[in-house]
Amino acid sequence: MISASLSPMARIWHIVGLIPEGKVSSYGKVADLAGLPGRARYVSQALKLAPTELNLPWHRVINSQGKIAFAEHTPAFIEQMQRLRSEQVIVNRGRVALSNYQWRPDLATLVLELPF
Repeated sequence: MISASLSPMARIWHIVGLIPEGKVSSYGKVADLAGLPGRARYVSQALKLAPTELNLPWHRVINSQGKIAFAEHTPAFIEQMQRLRSEQVIVNRGRVALSNYQWRPDLATLVLELPF
């Protein structure tokens, strides 16, 4: 079981680390699962500040409309799109069909793996 005393940023990193390959989550959903409702922008900041040695699957986090949040054609946009496609996630013009790829943690994950 994960300690409830984790910092908000560490909780976000933990949640992002749970997103399985081939699935995505939104910044807002990650914030909600980390016990930080309404803090989607904080999730973005936490991912920017994450130590590289955590090897977080940051590319699995997109906006609530199913879009890659980086500006189109930027190196970050292209990298995120390529990483998602390498996991068999269909990305069309920077958009992912949430109905097909959105991560929905099961009850065991919610009860045993979330840090609160």
